[in-house]
Amino acid sequence: MELTKNIFFNTDKLVENSKIKISYTGKFFQDGSEEVSLHYGFGLNWDNVNDAKMEKTELGFQAEIQLSEGDSFNFCFNNNVGEWDNNDGNNYIFPIEKIQTDLMVLNNEETSIARPRKLRRSYIWSKKVRLAVYKIITYLPKIISGNYKRKITE
Repeated sequence: MELTKNIFFNTDKLVENSKIKISYTGKFFQDGSEEVSLHYGFGLNWDNVNDAKMEKTELGFQAEIQLSEGDSFNFCFNNNVGEWDNNDGNNYIFPIEKIQTDLMVLNNEETSIARPRKLRRSYIWSKKVRLAVYKIITYLPKIISGNYKRKITE
């Protein structure tokens, strides 16, 4: 996904505590710089500041990083001769989404995933009940009307 000109991520959205791959085809790639580093931090105060050396590929400079907790991902680029690409002094800032915990299945003893025997038993009982209902619906009217005859086997 291209979030801004010449910066791409391998994901549709940035989620906290996940790994992302960032690709850069901006000024330093176009100028033919040999080394580019990603300088990044999280939140308004640039918490957990780190630098990651980017690998030069045919698709641009690339680096894989671990996103931390925070409301935004802030970064800029610098090359081996001390030049900076920091979005004209504004840095590159993108929102980080929180992990959705309401859709997660917790691994406890009450879930059917954690207890396959419980699932198997309930499945078997549902099959038995469906068979009993089928037999009642099929044979009860015949018994009541008197049209039920046993097959005689010889």
